[in-house]
Amino acid sequence: MNTPPLAGGTAGPDALAPLLAAVLDALRTGALDRGGPLPAGGPTTTARRVHTATRPLLPDHGTGPEAALGPLVHALTQGAADPADPLCAAHLHAPPLALAAAADLAASVLNPSLDSWDQAPAASALEAELTRTLARETYPAADHPDALLTTGGTEANQLALLLARERHPAAPLHVVHGANAHHSVPRAAWLLGLPPTHTVPTPTGTLDPAALHHTLTTLTGHPVLVAATAGTTDAGHIDPLPALADVCAAHGAELHVDAAYGGPLLFSDRRKHALHGLDRAHSVTLDLHKLGWQPVAAGILAVHRTGRLDPLQHTADYLNSHDDTEAGLPDLLGRSLRTTRRPDAFKMAVTLRALGRDGLGALVDQVCDLATTLADKIHDHPDLTLYTRPALSTVLFRPTDADDDQVAAVRRGLLDDGHAVLGRARAKGRLWLKATLLNPHTRPGDLDRMLKLVEGHTPR
Repeated sequence: MNTPPLAGGTAGPDALAPLLAAVLDALRTGALDRGGPLPAGGPTTTARRVHTATRPLLPDHGTGPEAALGPLVHALTQGAADPADPLCAAHLHAPPLALAAAADLAASVLNPSLDSWDQAPAASALEAELTRTLARETYPAADHPDALLTTGGTEANQLALLLARERHPAAPLHVVHGANAHHSVPRAAWLLGLPPTHTVPTPTGTLDPAALHHTLTTLTGHPVLVAATAGTTDAGHIDPLPALADVCAAHGAELHVDAAYGGPLLFSDRRKHALHGLDRAHSVTLDLHKLGWQPVAAGILAVHRTGRLDPLQHTADYLNSHDDTEAGLPDLLGRSLRTTRRPDAFKMAVTLRALGRDGLGALVDQVCDLATTLADKIHDHPDLTLYTRPALSTVLFRPTDADDDQVAAVRRGLLDDGHAVLGRARAKGRLWLKATLLNPHTRPGDLDRMLKLVEGHTPR
């Protein structure tokens, strides 16, 4: 048996070339065969196609690389929910930039692991450059801000709660958040063995400073972390950060802001004012696989001073022995709870350098402007109801005379046909269709098609 070639080394590019050709061809034909944002026919049809393409998945004798790669990439693509399709607009799942995907290929080929310097010399230095840059972007006036890379907003929120807990070892930490908070916040408290979180009602969609003040008054004498949100998952709402920071300061509570969605407004000169007060938080979650157009994973936890990361320090002699650290080898284990880590910083660094602040800001403005256009169309439509004006790039709406069961059926009908992928959200006691617009190539005509499809699936 011939030993399969490797992706790295001087011979790697020659081995990759024919395989990449097969992948690119299958990506193209799979998308054409899909013919829309989602495979038609629902889960059963998709599972049957995948079963056919993989049978047998572990043969006695292998098929060879091209015979395995082409059909399986085709099956994956044909059965994908493609965020690059303008009518795939359900979730905070952006279409990745070609530039970022190409950078991710290079990272996969070299396969550095960010748990010790001798596994990732350049990658670890580049990660340090990226985290310094993003920390400074989040905390422009801080003396020593810092940031860590995470798998996404969920891990970043969990780390924020963990670091707050470790700063108060003598008493249980109480976590307060709005009802609009991401589900990962109360889940992180549960995972960390903290008391059940305190949920503040958010009838307007954002966390009210007066309601927060009332809740914190009941917790006097306890260490408290308040988790605010800059870009809610359901509607993109941004909490009033300066006023919340004032309330936290008055009560001696720490403030964490989950800006996984809204954080990249920092790149936009037109919209960064919406994040005024963000730099008063003790920690901030960011996630560039949303309004950063990165392949997952691309999460970040930023802190206003690097000393807040000290609880993560950890030693494993084979990775960061004390004498190696004293001799100048960087200690990477304190940069994550994970051991083996991909060089996710690389694709982000390539994107930041290639587009710059103005290029990223223009993309942010483009999709947010598109959401405003969609909201205008819905507002003027005689048979559709708009929930509220968009704060970011998410628009909630529903057929005017439909009940909740019918709204849910409209969404599932679109999914089954494969014509459009819309999300769902519950607000003000009603179910709404959710369009999350993250594709900068979407045009107003695509929005018109989306609304016509919704009309076509609405019961008369």
